[in-house]
Amino acid sequence: MFCWLNRLYRGLSSPTGRTTQLIWGSLSRSLVLSSRRRIPEFSSFVARTNTCGELRSSHLGQEVTLFGWIQYRRQNTFLVLRDFHGLIQLVIPQDESAASVKKILCEAPVESVVRVSGTVISRPPGQENPKMPTGEIEIKVKTAELLNSCKKLPFEIKDFVKKTEALRLQYRYLDLRSFQMQYNLRLRSQMVMKMREYLCNLHGFVDIETPTLFKKTPGGAKEFVVPSREPGKFYSLPQSPQQFKQLLMVGGLDRYFQVARCYRDEGSRPDRQPEFTQIDIEMSFVDQTGIQSLIEGLLQYSWPRDKDPVVVPFPSMTFAEALATYGTDKPDTRFGMKIVDISDVFRNTEVRFLQDVLSKPKGTVKAIRIPEGAKYLKRKDIESIRKVAADHFNQEVLPVFLKASRHWNSPVAEFILEKQSLELIRLMELQEEDVILLTAGEHRKACSLLGKLRLECADLLEARGVVLRDPALFSFLWVVDFPLFLPKEENPGELESAHHPFTAPHPSDIQLLYTEPEKVRSQHYDLVLNGSEIGGGSIRIHDAELQRYILATLLKEDVKLLSHLLQALDYGAPPHGGIALGLDRLICLVTGAPSIRDVIAFPKSFRGYDLMSNAPDSIPPEELKPYHIRVSWPADSEAEKSSLDHPHHPES
Repeated sequence: MFCWLNRLYRGLSSPTGRTTQLIWGSLSRSLVLSSRRRIPEFSSFVARTNTCGELRSSHLGQEVTLFGWIQYRRQNTFLVLRDFHGLIQLVIPQDESAASVKKILCEAPVESVVRVSGTVISRPPGQENPKMPTGEIEIKVKTAELLNSCKKLPFEIKDFVKKTEALRLQYRYLDLRSFQMQYNLRLRSQMVMKMREYLCNLHGFVDIETPTLFKKTPGGAKEFVVPSREPGKFYSLPQSPQQFKQLLMVGGLDRYFQVARCYRDEGSRPDRQPEFTQIDIEMSFVDQTGIQSLIEGLLQYSWPRDKDPVVVPFPSMTFAEALATYGTDKPDTRFGMKIVDISDVFRNTEVRFLQDVLSKPKGTVKAIRIPEGAKYLKRKDIESIRKVAADHFNQEVLPVFLKASRHWNSPVAEFILEKQSLELIRLMELQEEDVILLTAGEHRKACSLLGKLRLECADLLEARGVVLRDPALFSFLWVVDFPLFLPKEENPGELESAHHPFTAPHPSDIQLLYTEPEKVRSQHYDLVLNGSEIGGGSIRIHDAELQRYILATLLKEDVKLLSHLLQALDYGAPPHGGIALGLDRLICLVTGAPSIRDVIAFPKSFRGYDLMSNAPDSIPPEELKPYHIRVSWPADSEAEKSSLDHPHHPES
């Protein structure tokens, strides 16, 4: 069960490549950094001789001292002891002279912490357990000490015991004892260690901490606000160290790296965290290709040895291609069901709603093919698909069945099949039991709808036993050439940054900034893994005049908020670019965890609460006074008016 730890550390016993790295000319002699590693000493500095999980037949006859938790007990004869490394079976002594030892081990509740000493012996023939790495041996106990007794548990510490997530978060310190949480957190630690080694030891990056207390940044996600003792003045927690890492490049640090804590006040989002971790990187004198090569090498170097190796270089796709083919800017490329433009098939159609759409300038007809859809999809599934289209996109989707389940076709679908079946079969490479999902509308909207339905159909097919998305397959993809700006949702006549306002425009599109800025492509790039965005970055604007024009003229932002950055760009800022990898999301995908909360030691609930400590919590009014703020409680207008009229009203 616990052989995972050996797998994690196996990769560290051999040299990692280049043995030494010289750093910065004249300092090289004192800064020669060795990248050699060996198996860690798990029992150094403590009273145990061994861990529970490391003992084997090679230890037979040795006297050992172990510490751990009681996993379970059988017939007051055997006890299984557990620590972070694994499980070991103990033989409880039955003779009268060891009555005190037997009493301790038989009466201590499950999950109590004990120290035991004894001899490693072979299990009797036929009693070996091949499922346990320590299954050939057991410990004949001589002495035992109860270090701490365990009260009745809110749930059993076993992975197969189902627990609600709320209960797991409330008793997180118990949940952390589980095999899966131990594996996830230790794998995370190993990957971060290898990333540090690759960046700092092999490529000369400098690990620099940046401030957590900062100021409001224009655009982007909402930020957490921290009051100060100066009336009306507040700090903001940074969404990312974006400005600081650019300023470090101005400062000549050349290569920066940080395991950075970031904060976004995004409210209730099912698989997001208000605080999260990024592998944050910035380099001077680099282009997009350089950043991409760095990240490919970084992931290849830090990838767990128990997974299939990462193959580089990663494929690349433009934003326009991703949208047209997969209906999203983060496509899952592990399976097909690509979007096909079938507008030409219907140029002379007699179907009225298709005629109307194609008569418009940006009107298109798009479709996806669901392989063997007639075999696996039920009528209720088709209704569910149509409901998603109507509810989320306000758009109609038309299922078209070929021969199998053809009686499910609507009159329009039947008419299309009679008139255009041969062209559709050729263009979409249709088989008899396939189903077509067809929609018509403006290009972007039609693609987005089919992109959503592609994933919905994949879920439905996989629920029926079809394997489309192999969880052991890791499909990386670079998405490039994003638009630099998007129209604001609340006011489409104005522009906002597609990512952030420091992203450099594509060199070929510079002139469009002054004539048709909505058409400008950016030098932004996203890294996608299995349909999830795990990283994003860009080449930055290093020219103060261009940065000022984009902020003030195009985005209508107050440049005073960024005066420090604009001033810095005027003092000989080098060309620079960078990227940030979402560590939580990356580890979640690598481990196959169902949620990012399963790869974070102490996460918040999806509503942003810490169910263990009940944070956020209220603060007494007297503790708020130094910050010159008070709480305005939600209430009817009369109560609010009363609060304003009577300043002595309770403020807590």
